[in-house]
Amino acid sequence: MLTKGIISCHRCHAHKVKCSGERPCEKCRLAGCAEECNYVSRDRQVKVNESYLDQVMMENKWLKEQLHDIKNSSSETSPQGPEVSASDPDSNVRNPLLGDRAWFYSYDPSVPPIYIGEAACTAFATRLRQFLSRNPDVPHCPRTQYIKEPNLHALSGAETDWPSLAQARLLVKVAFNQAGRVYHLFLRDSTLDQLEEMYRGRNFQDSVVRCKFLAIFALGEVYSGRSTTHSDCAVPGAAYYVRAMMMIPILPERPNLTHIECLLLLSLYSYFLNRRHSGFLLIGNALRMALIIGLNHNIPERQCMNPVERQHRVRIWWAIYVFDRMWGSKTGFPLAVADNDIYVDMPSEVAADSQFSDPEYFVASIELSKITGQVIDKVYSRKEHPASFLHREQQLLIALKNWVQCLPSSIRLSRDQSTPKHVLSLHLQFNQCMILATRPILLYVLMCLRGNRGVAATRKSPEKVSQPLLILSEACIHAARHSNLLITDEWIEGSMPIFCYFYAQYLFSVALVLLISTLLPPGNTNDYTSFETAFEILGSMSKHGNLAATEFHDNLRSVKHCLTEEFAPRTAENYINTDILSICGISEGHEEEQGVNGSAGLLPSLDTVEDPALLYSTTADNLTAEMALSGPMMQNFLMQSDIDANLLGLSGNVIEDANGLFTVTPSSLWTA
Repeated sequence: MLTKGIISCHRCHAHKVKCSGERPCEKCRLAGCAEECNYVSRDRQVKVNESYLDQVMMENKWLKEQLHDIKNSSSETSPQGPEVSASDPDSNVRNPLLGDRAWFYSYDPSVPPIYIGEAACTAFATRLRQFLSRNPDVPHCPRTQYIKEPNLHALSGAETDWPSLAQARLLVKVAFNQAGRVYHLFLRDSTLDQLEEMYRGRNFQDSVVRCKFLAIFALGEVYSGRSTTHSDCAVPGAAYYVRAMMMIPILPERPNLTHIECLLLLSLYSYFLNRRHSGFLLIGNALRMALIIGLNHNIPERQCMNPVERQHRVRIWWAIYVFDRMWGSKTGFPLAVADNDIYVDMPSEVAADSQFSDPEYFVASIELSKITGQVIDKVYSRKEHPASFLHREQQLLIALKNWVQCLPSSIRLSRDQSTPKHVLSLHLQFNQCMILATRPILLYVLMCLRGNRGVAATRKSPEKVSQPLLILSEACIHAARHSNLLITDEWIEGSMPIFCYFYAQYLFSVALVLLISTLLPPGNTNDYTSFETAFEILGSMSKHGNLAATEFHDNLRSVKHCLTEEFAPRTAENYINTDILSICGISEGHEEEQGVNGSAGLLPSLDTVEDPALLYSTTADNLTAEMALSGPMMQNFLMQSDIDANLLGLSGNVIEDANGLFTVTPSSLWTA
């Protein structure tokens, strides 16, 4: 039934007769009451076909979708974000960098566009360049510095001799010491025994075993390599990698642990070729094979009585898990397996067996990977969350604080002796997890404080930034400073693997954060010096043939090109003024009373700190990862039971229109 409004005069309506609809109507003229002919509306019910209603509703839905597409149409590099009022009861639940739609970039018109995950460091760099250049259409930097398929095919046709037994032993030991202590990839003693047996009997027939050793040789070469090989594929070990890859195209119907080990090794090596998508695909296959043979469950002892084999199963599963979380954090792809689908025990000690590394280390690595997975889910996913964005940030930082406080002494950083490589790697991963969780807020704070051109000089009042945002931003900067010190020390001592993807990626992530720190009031010359150091180290790694370093170095150069006069790095001496002090809630004339933390790079209220300048010291002697979570203001933030929108001190919308992705008129940016 459809309701339709018609017009009738009062007289005709009262007498329930048909009205002609004229002014005056025919009956009013005949009755001599034309002057009193006033009209009222009257409803009439009309019968319509139900299919007609369905058609109208479908057309209405289609028109709404068309209007939505037109409204959101913009550059592929700048998907529009949400536009929700600050009073919306569902506000405060979204990462400020996420738009409503997925982000795609067209590398080549002949192939489909590539999805750009917001968790990736390169995506964050593009967001920063878009803001610095005041241009939301600044394109994403294409990843072209990787070994391409034609180069790999060329290597597949070349004969690669097996190394001598002595060289093979060295390569296996290098791979275990460099990678096997960080991730459980194979059994050291059993693998060396198998190698000896294979060489003595010249038994190279088992394709899966050959694949495993070729993958190990590839890792051994790339970790021990110091310069390029001046071939079409300049990464050491690439020839072994290609030969190993040729042996796994047919997936086994009944996989075994050796096949899964091969995929783990090859997935890791793919990152040295800067083939991140290949690594993602390989670990995906390994994960599904592990599910087929039930590695995510404890196997009954009667079906696997050997304690070494049972522990090997457990650790191989957790190595896959760690890779899944790590690869997701570096590419922005969703996680492949949920925590509630895992029922297997944590790694443990095996009596009278020396080929398993410290279980405490692997447990800590797994727990950190869990938190990394939560960061991807709670910070970078577009799904709706019941908790606010700041509340989710609080939960993540509490988890990180608990993790670092529960670390056993054997895997803490030591000031008195050199730190083992796997322990150093763990702390770099911790800092990267901290950066990943908080850098959207750091960039948002930059957008607020420097969002208007010439903020320091303009009379237009910049947006105020609440203390929780400043605290989270400072934690991000602190983690970056700590990683920068650790990596720089490794470089100075000459102990950094030249071709390592992960050191290059950590340096790139750190450099972006340190650069933002120099742009925040009051500015920090030390952070800009550290940024330049990271830039130089990446350049040197690039010259030696590190493909990831080449990509990240070029990307940083593009960021530096955006540092125009408006965004030139500032120092405390030439940038502090009343406008900036008012942004951070410090009244004019009370600078000394509140305290200005020059080393921190931000101006939070530090009345709870006796000496603000010592809140975050950047000397190598006392800088630790947990310091970012132990300051009094951070403790106050972590202990708050109710984090709501009022703490943000924001109003309005972050995104005004499709062409103003980074025009800061803060905020419903926290909306789902």
